[in-house]
Amino acid sequence: MKIILTGSLGNIGQPLATALVQQGHAVTVISSQPARQAAIEALGALAAIGSVEDADFLAATFAGAEALYLMVPPNFAVADSRAYHRRVGGSYVRAIGQAGVRRVVQLSSWGAHLAAGTGGILGSHDVEEILAAVPGLALTHLRPTSFYTNMFSFIGMIKAVGTVGVNYPGSTRVAFVHPLDIAAAAAAELTTPAAPGRHVRYVASDERTADEVAQVLGAAIGQPNLPWVALTDAQMQHNLTSHGLPAARAAEIVAIYASTRTGALGADYEQHKPPLGQVKLEDFAREFAAAF
Repeated sequence: MKIILTGSLGNIGQPLATALVQQGHAVTVISSQPARQAAIEALGALAAIGSVEDADFLAATFAGAEALYLMVPPNFAVADSRAYHRRVGGSYVRAIGQAGVRRVVQLSSWGAHLAAGTGGILGSHDVEEILAAVPGLALTHLRPTSFYTNMFSFIGMIKAVGTVGVNYPGSTRVAFVHPLDIAAAAAAELTTPAAPGRHVRYVASDERTADEVAQVLGAAIGQPNLPWVALTDAQMQHNLTSHGLPAARAAEIVAIYASTRTGALGADYEQHKPPLGQVKLEDFAREFAAAF
């Protein structure tokens, strides 16, 4: 199959591209960075260098593809992340229309079923709706849960104050996912025919309480009594902005965790739970310890 991947060689893109190439597929990886071309080609894939906001570039790259993996690359330079998501989503739709591709797997997020109250996930909701409006598309929304890799942001807090936590309590049970499990799910979807219409696939690796997260991470770094401390929304906002994050972006993160606290974020996931993936919290804890 000819498969096009957006997102360059990130935490998901690299294992996804590697798996598809090893399966014998003709893979093209889109990146905005010319410096990534050599690494992409070293995997056995083709590199297409350009912007996902350039619909004409995308259409030319998509031509002849049998499946597309679409994500919105992070862009912390934009003032309005939701508007940025909409722009990229619109660019994807125009390119899909020009190229005539019928199979799309979109990297979305749990909580994307909601149109309000989830902060930084609202952009994923918007892109889902934009793509779903394309007639005749066989579209899968891949909705991973909370990324283990977000926990790397705890390292500074642990070193500074000896605690870990965000604005939900330690008793909160959260579904976590590793990029490798997301890549495996994406590879399966991209290489499996789907009927026209809208499909949703959740991806999760483990389900643990926040207190268990602190216990497992603490044990991995030699701090077995590491406590989880529930912050207020105001404390969380202050911590993020005091470390240089723009207020609007900080508010998006606060809203994500607040919706985790209320249960709104994971409500649809709870109704459509997938089989859990391979990478458990204890496995990720070894990566965390290495980074610590």
